[in-house]
Amino acid sequence: MADQSRNPTALDSLSEEWLNTLLDLEPELHVHLGRPGRESDYGDRSPDGHAASADAARSMLARVRVSDPADEVDAVTKAELTRTLGLSIEKYEAGFWQRDLNVIASPGQDLRDIFDLMPTRTEDDWAHVAQRMTNIPGAMAGYLESLRAGIAAGNAPAIRQVREVSAQARKQIGSDSFFTKLATRPDAPTSLSQELESGAKTAIEAYAALVEFLDNELAPHAPEADGVGRDHYALASRYFVGAEIDLDETYEWGLEELARMVTEQESIADQIKSGATVAEAIEFLEADPARKLQGTDALKAWMQETSDKAVADLGRTHFDIPEPMRRLECLIAPTQEGGIYYTPPSEDFERAGRMWWSVPKGVTEFDTWRELTTVFHEGVPGHHLQCGLAVYNSAELNGWRRMNWNSGHGEGWALYSERLMAELGYLDDPADRLGMLDGQRMRAARVVVDIGVHLGKPKPDGSGTWTGNDAFGFMAQHVNMNEPFVRFEVNRYLGWPGQAPSYKVGQRIWEQLRADWVSANGNDLKEFHRQALGVGSVGLGTLRHTLLG
Repeated sequence: MADQSRNPTALDSLSEEWLNTLLDLEPELHVHLGRPGRESDYGDRSPDGHAASADAARSMLARVRVSDPADEVDAVTKAELTRTLGLSIEKYEAGFWQRDLNVIASPGQDLRDIFDLMPTRTEDDWAHVAQRMTNIPGAMAGYLESLRAGIAAGNAPAIRQVREVSAQARKQIGSDSFFTKLATRPDAPTSLSQELESGAKTAIEAYAALVEFLDNELAPHAPEADGVGRDHYALASRYFVGAEIDLDETYEWGLEELARMVTEQESIADQIKSGATVAEAIEFLEADPARKLQGTDALKAWMQETSDKAVADLGRTHFDIPEPMRRLECLIAPTQEGGIYYTPPSEDFERAGRMWWSVPKGVTEFDTWRELTTVFHEGVPGHHLQCGLAVYNSAELNGWRRMNWNSGHGEGWALYSERLMAELGYLDDPADRLGMLDGQRMRAARVVVDIGVHLGKPKPDGSGTWTGNDAFGFMAQHVNMNEPFVRFEVNRYLGWPGQAPSYKVGQRIWEQLRADWVSANGNDLKEFHRQALGVGSVGLGTLRHTLLG
């Protein structure tokens, strides 16, 4: 763990100052970090708000560049602050904020999703919930201003994303709205019934305004093409991976990796049922009632049991897992959009790390062989170990370092963790290993799809260049999941360029790092993991330089 004798440095002070600036510009971070203050506020998503954020980044970047590191920890801090501040400025100048609309991680989702992390234990907590609902219209209005700026600049998001987000937003204005359910929860204090009801009504009206804007103002200006082009994509890729990669070489590698995953799956399929194809092996497993869970209650209980066992086992052998991190809550998300995700613990660990499963409407059966590797990915040794250690390591990492997040580092580690669990014998059952390979095959396929569509690359079958429509059939061929899941996943790739490949690309870089570290230091994987995770979540270029020089 951290060296308790390390004293804060000038660069630590700059980092803490930047974190405080972010808390001011993006007050939702108070909720994410579990810090008191501004519990009901939203950041300014208007053009003025984005300009203020860019100005603040420019000012801080100038100060960081002339700061001298006092030690090795400072050297990492300076490198990572310089990288992230510079990228935020580049993204602002490239107009990313003008087209910030996609099916999974844009203000249309963020304004609602923050409620999932808000405490609801006391009457004051519920008062904050009511006030936050009341504040949604102001935040939404600023967001729509930014999208209008995109229309004026000819920088609108693709029509597919406009239509999909409109459909999502409609769910918040119907009788089954999240906000109506929140305001009438049985544990809500009756003393605040009026405020909660009024807040829910206000929030619903804001989402109705979003639908109206998307359908009638933005849609007529939204381009049909899903691809964003090489320049936009290259910047997005650097942001998500945390290192510059050769996009053309990575596309070819994605094709090779996909073929390798298919071959490995075919070999495992034969072990499950002699002579079976992958599809036949999956059909065989799906007919096995012993490998099925019925209903979300059973899914939640299985997730928790599996996670608890992994924490207990690995904490005795392969990782040092501090006591506060041994609590990981497995929950069914209040949304039904599809996807599984992790949220880190609060700084004081009062709110535990959480694994959320957003189960699509109508899905009631779950295959344990398919999802075992997902629990390792989101929990331990995946995201919970990685993020929890960063939060815990307050003696060495300043506040900004502890909350910093890079997708290539984080998602790459989570995929690396899946393979690690196979190495450690937790996926020796051929069915569980097939499930892991199914996920790995999906991640390889989306490297091909994501780069292919957004860069307009030639399709592997030689039938022309990639379009968004091509992605659905291609992914359905390589992902053995239900149609709503595949549809959501592909829409996510098309609207969030560069993010999906960061998983498999990140895994590739993590595996290269491990091989190079072992070559230089010996095969002590526990020490490699201790050193690597001790750095916190940084760009993969920063991590490589830190570990290998």
